[in-house]
Amino acid sequence: MTTVHFWFIFSFIPGRMGLAFHRTPLLSALLCLKGMMLSLFIALALWALQFESTSFSTAPMLLLAFSACEASTGLALLVAPARTHGTDRLQNLNLLQC
Repeated sequence: MTTVHFWFIFSFIPGRMGLAFHRTPLLSALLCLKGMMLSLFIALALWALQFESTSFSTAPMLLLAFSACEASTGLALLVAPARTHGTDRLQNLNLLQC
């Protein structure tokens, strides 16, 4: 295992563990997802640099664009329950209520 693989795993696993154990506040879950997406972006960028090919260079940019869309959607989903229910804790939300 190279040091690049080690640092990718070292940056991806805490985001995954945080998502598994600290997902009660929606903001915490969104931050863990963002950390996982950024570690995937770094891994794809390093992979493209390792092969020195221009055909692999578009994958990190697409992932970064999807990550920005995910962040904006997540923030919109965070604001909506905070306005209606007064909190972002997932335990207090009842999705069956109108």
